[in-house]
Amino acid sequence: MTLMAKLVTELVGSFVFMTVIALSGGIGSLAPLAIGLALTAMVYMGGHVSGAHYNPAVSLGLFLRKVIDARTMAAYWGAQILAALLAFTFAYLLTGRAAGVHPGSGVSWLSALAAEVVFTAALVTVIFNVAATRATAGNSFYGIAIGFTVAAGAFAVGPISGAAFNPAVGIGSTLVGVVAGHGSWADLWLYIVGPLAGAALGAGIHAIQTPAEPVTPESSERRLDSAV
Repeated sequence: MTLMAKLVTELVGSFVFMTVIALSGGIGSLAPLAIGLALTAMVYMGGHVSGAHYNPAVSLGLFLRKVIDARTMAAYWGAQILAALLAFTFAYLLTGRAAGVHPGSGVSWLSALAAEVVFTAALVTVIFNVAATRATAGNSFYGIAIGFTVAAGAFAVGPISGAAFNPAVGIGSTLVGVVAGHGSWADLWLYIVGPLAGAALGAGIHAIQTPAEPVTPESSERRLDSAV
């Protein structure tokens, strides 16, 4: 696939996924399920083209394991962040509400940061094991596993950290909220530092799980194109 095809896929998949995130506040307690289902669908939609990262933390994890190079990671980050800005703007235009992401009331920054690190690490570890490991090559459950990981994390720690697990979500929701006059920059760092640290942790876990398996663009590209 050409880089342009991959970037368009990242843009479209990220936009749909993050639009659901931005609009899910009105769903109430079922919001994590809607978000997980949206991610599952978009992973199946774009996995064979771009790898369906839809998340700068996921792209960082794959870069750290040498699945993608720095140029591809930077290009993916640009598409993902642009999609987030478009998605949260679109949701604001539809509803008049800016859907920011923040820790729960009374939650310390340390608790929120820990939740973002742990569940992003879980997401990246799952992605590696269902989509970038020879032992599971050719499976048909990769999208469900990835979507359910995000849904489970959102159910578990949504009231604690806001359950972003994705720097693009933090950037898009915060920027639109600030421009709309309904938010602040104060918590943004949590949704950049936490997920990126979690991605590094997830890459490290996978390196321990499969130390003898070379995870390279050549050995992984076919699997990622059909799975992530």
